Amino acid sequence: MLSLNNIKSAFGARRTSKRLGRWNGSGKWTTCGRWANGQNSRAGGWVPAWFEWGQTPLFRRMPKLKGFSNAVFKKKYSLITFRDLELLAAAWVTDIDKKVLLERWIIENKRFAVKLIAKGDLKSKVNVKVDKASAGAIQAVEKASGKVEIIENSKA
Repeated sequence: MLSLNNIKSAFGARRTSKRLGRWNGSGKWTTCGRWANGQNSRAGGWVPAWFEWGQTPLFRRMPKLKGFSNAVFKKKYSLITFRDLELLAAAWVTDIDKKVLLERWIIENKRFAVKLIAKGDLKSKVNVKVDKASAGAIQAVEKASGKVEIIENSKA
């Protein structure tokens, strides 16, 4: 039965504080677990996380960046070749646009613009809608009695 004379805290609920600086037998004497002397052994001693203890800091080891780079605004393209068009033509797809290329995993990133380049041989008749195409690619598609349509003002 619970009464005032036998109330106890749950096991582990109350901890005694670590007794520091109580000479040799305690195991925590001279330095009290704070290592040696210096900034961090004092009360309120603190060193920022980026401090590297005398080693040349990372921000000083890095090369200095000079000037402005326009690379962030560069337009990025997913390239497709005649081999990709032949694969789609073999699957009875003759009208090819960005949606078809994404569905068939020819291109992976829908944010990039699509560019057709003249690499390989094209024998099938295909109609292609792309953001950009090389002059040789346009000639080769038209030679195979196909058509290349350049999409203007695309966001990618």
